[in-house]
Amino acid sequence: MSLSDGQVTILLQAMNRGDKSAADQLLPLVYSELHRLAKSYMSRERRDHTLQPTALINQAYLRIAQQENVEWQNHAHFIGFAANVMRRVLVDHARERNAAMRGGKQIRVDLDEGIAVSKERSAEILLLEEALTRLEQLNPRQAKVVEMRYFGGLTREEIAEAMSISIPTVTRQLRLAQAWLYRHATEPQGSAGSALQ
Repeated sequence: MSLSDGQVTILLQAMNRGDKSAADQLLPLVYSELHRLAKSYMSRERRDHTLQPTALINQAYLRIAQQENVEWQNHAHFIGFAANVMRRVLVDHARERNAAMRGGKQIRVDLDEGIAVSKERSAEILLLEEALTRLEQLNPRQAKVVEMRYFGGLTREEIAEAMSISIPTVTRQLRLAQAWLYRHATEPQGSAGSALQ
C-alpha cells in the first residue's frame, strides 16, 4: 500500500465518522485517478459531447461527497464507487439528450477490455446501462465486478481486495458477466435469462 493509499483510507474512515472536511482533503489525493477515469469515459463519447473530463469529475465528486449511507472501505472501493457515479452521470446526460430514442433499435455493444464503441455512443451507454441494471438485479456481485474492472479500471487483484474475494473468483465472475451482457445486448429485450452462476 502506498502512502497515498493509506492517506485515502484514513480520510475515508473520517468520512465514515461524519467528518465533512475529509471529503475536501480527499479530492487532491484522488484527483489524478478521477481524471484518468473521466478521460477514459470521455474518450468513448462523441467529439461534440457537452461534458468535459473536468466537468464530469466535478459532477461525480459532488454526488460522492453528498453520500451519507456509504461505508467506505478503502482506496479501491472509493475508485470503484467513483467509476459507478461517473457512469451514472453520463447515463443521466445521455438520457436527457436521447429521451426520444428510448425504445428504439437495439445496438450491439462489444464488451472487451477496452469497451469498443461505435458512432451511436449515447445509445450504447443507455443500452449498457440497461444491461448492467438487469445484471445487478440478477447477480449483484457480477455487476459490481464488471463495474470495477471496466469502468473503474481496477485490476483483478484490486477488485479481489475491495470485494474480499479471490482473484480466480474475480476472473470467473468477469467471464460470466461478460457472456451475460453480450447475450443481453444481442437478444431481443426481455429474452435474456438469469445471470450465469
